[in-house]
Amino acid sequence: MRQTRGRSALSTVLALSFSLALAGFVPVGVAPPSSAATPIGVAQARATQDGSTATVRGYVVGQPVSSDTVVTSGFPTDYALALADAAGETDTGKMLYVQIPSSFRADFGLASNPGRMGQLLDVTGTLTAYFARPGLKSGTAFTVVDAGGGGGGGGGTDPGGSEPAGYYDAADGLTGSALKSALHGIIDDHTEISYSTVWTALRETDEDPNNSGNVIELYSGRSISKYDNGGSVGDWNREHTWAKSHGDFGTAAGPGTDLHHLRPTDVQVNSTRSNKDFDEGGSSVSGCSGCYTDSNSFEPPDRVKGDVARMLFYMAVRYEGVDGPDLELNDYVDNGSAPRHGRISQLLAWNAADPVSDTERRRNEIIYTDWQGNRNPFIDHPEWAELIW
Repeated sequence: MRQTRGRSALSTVLALSFSLALAGFVPVGVAPPSSAATPIGVAQARATQDGSTATVRGYVVGQPVSSDTVVTSGFPTDYALALADAAGETDTGKMLYVQIPSSFRADFGLASNPGRMGQLLDVTGTLTAYFARPGLKSGTAFTVVDAGGGGGGGGGTDPGGSEPAGYYDAADGLTGSALKSALHGIIDDHTEISYSTVWTALRETDEDPNNSGNVIELYSGRSISKYDNGGSVGDWNREHTWAKSHGDFGTAAGPGTDLHHLRPTDVQVNSTRSNKDFDEGGSSVSGCSGCYTDSNSFEPPDRVKGDVARMLFYMAVRYEGVDGPDLELNDYVDNGSAPRHGRISQLLAWNAADPVSDTERRRNEIIYTDWQGNRNPFIDHPEWAELIW
């Protein structure tokens, strides 16, 4: 009889516990249901390739197309993406290659959603090799944690600001000449400044983040006093990335003073660049590590090749012959005084190889908020270059 009464008492306790659980209460001494798995970082996921299931948190930094190659624009498919612990990561050895199952491709594939670049995601799947690299396959959940970024390999938290809501609505879903025309309509109406004011503006747009009294020169990367500007050896001057002779616009307000392509550069390096088109090859340039030049072209260092490309993309879209020259990109060098700049094939390659940097984002935001009131679309959306050219 004691045994029967014991079972009856136990049954009563279990029944009461079950009733309380249904009501949302957890009795003392009874563990609550386990919560969703805590996300792990990319580095931990890379080190735990054991076939286990995990939720990995990381920034979208591109699309793997081979074991050693991750592209950041012109995405060929919706089948894969790469995650990293840092939004601006470019080292494939620090990335996790993620397979995107068919049910998630419409929402998370980069060909269909290039704006996912820079976003922070939680992805649940199996920790196993993909493209012969540490990977995550058979995903069961893709969740946006932080929708910052919006284009470019260095997206994520976007310390330089982000595009205003609705700014590019007129360009949504377009490609080719229609996209180019829509972007022109968005950015063409802006404040124009004088050439003398450019000195003041560059002291803000290109300020050295580690020394507020200096600016950073574009090609050399040298930090120099904001007030060591002029035309003497050792000074910095105002470089027209789109050479002002290509279209013969000089220093006139508009293309000649547009901050989106004007940068501080060393006087001598600027003289060596002259009005040459951009291409690769030639002899090394004194005072500019990684720069090369020949009779008709100039190659900037790798760290700013994407910057140069995106500045020229902007100019070719902003100036369409309505209130200035009709500037166009082509695949030639030696363009001379024609309103043309090359080489487009090299610029597109640089845009893909050198993702948007925090420096570009900060600069884009300052020009938009403090000076001109317009943005460089190819800093906000570098993938658009491939859709136009």
